[in-house]
Amino acid sequence: MITSRGLIELGFTRDDFRLQDNSDGAGVFIADWNSGSPQPSVAEIEAAHTTWQTAYDAQAYARSRALEYPSIGDQLDMIYHNGDGGATFQAAIKAVKDKYPK
Repeated sequence: MITSRGLIELGFTRDDFRLQDNSDGAGVFIADWNSGSPQPSVAEIEAAHTTWQTAYDAQAYARSRALEYPSIGDQLDMIYHNGDGGATFQAAIKAVKDKYPK
């Protein structure tokens, strides 16, 4: 399958191509090729997309953690105001890391 992500991973920009899907069951195709470089094959585009998808999926834990970590302000408040040497802060971070392990 041709994807813009696959083309971008191959080093092309959105100005280099225009994808189209006529909803006729044939799928997405390159409607316009504006790059001075040769148009890559479907297999090359698929391989680049798969490589990107694998790396993206491997970082799911990091994206989930980032959404649940306390804000920087809250983290600093935990360290400063609780008077426990940062134990509250460390426990809050550990809870998120335990919820979303690598």
